[in-house]
Amino acid sequence: MNTNATLTLPLFQKLISRGKEYAQLSKPTLSGLVIFSSVTGYLTAARWPYSWLTIFWLSLGGFAITAASNTLNQILERELDPLMYRTRNRPLAAGRIPVQEAWIFAIIVGIGGLAILGITQNFQAFLLGLVALLLYAFVYTPLKRISSFGVVIGAIPGAVPPLLGYIAFTDHIGPQAWILFALQFAWQFPHFWAIAWILHEDYCRAGFKMLPYAGGKNSRNASTILIYTLILIPLSLLPYQYHLVGIPGFILISLSGIMMSICAFYLFREESDKAAKRLMFASFIYLPVVQLALVFDKF
Repeated sequence: MNTNATLTLPLFQKLISRGKEYAQLSKPTLSGLVIFSSVTGYLTAARWPYSWLTIFWLSLGGFAITAASNTLNQILERELDPLMYRTRNRPLAAGRIPVQEAWIFAIIVGIGGLAILGITQNFQAFLLGLVALLLYAFVYTPLKRISSFGVVIGAIPGAVPPLLGYIAFTDHIGPQAWILFALQFAWQFPHFWAIAWILHEDYCRAGFKMLPYAGGKNSRNASTILIYTLILIPLSLLPYQYHLVGIPGFILISLSGIMMSICAFYLFREESDKAAKRLMFASFIYLPVVQLALVFDKF
């Protein structure tokens, strides 16, 4: 048997295994959503022919910053994640990656992502990426155990990606860019609160205050979720008013907001996990539909 091959195979398998752990640490699904939002923000602002090189660097920079933010989040919550069923198998919570190694990864990837945005895009993109990283890791993360206002703070970096993509093309933040930010900012409240409703008991194990008010799955929280979801309907007017979409896009975005609101109304009426899941899945549909409408219906 080839001795070199015998030694190389276990090393290769170890590298693959460690790579999977870092992929889990980076939360690829969430990072993918950031890339999608950033790219659709860019495509909303841009006109054909698109700069595919700009899109590549924008995606890579956004992915790196999100990976760093997620890693820092898990570093800071490494003693809390084991208390929750949904997070106890994360790499740091389960002890599969040393904390020092995770810090090095977060710093390198975070600086790399910010450098990519600053060099290949513009200073505004760099600044937005930095603000999003700091808010998510060092304000939102600790605030979750102190106050439900943490969800509001967390929604700010969560709404940065489309804004980031828009200014990557325009080099400035105008009303249209803020509309993209507002749509994604408002969407996050019914989205995260629906999840918080479903996972309320699990969040309580770690002391996270994720629902708007104390008391858990009650009418006060259900009515608040409904009110915040209804905000999506008047927001649907803004893309049309500021010439981001035409009539078809306006109709599609409005119907998406109405769909979300109907699901939130059922949660208000039933106060059940089933209704919360319906709202959660509606939120998964809402965002890509709205963003694709903005890309493909440029008045």
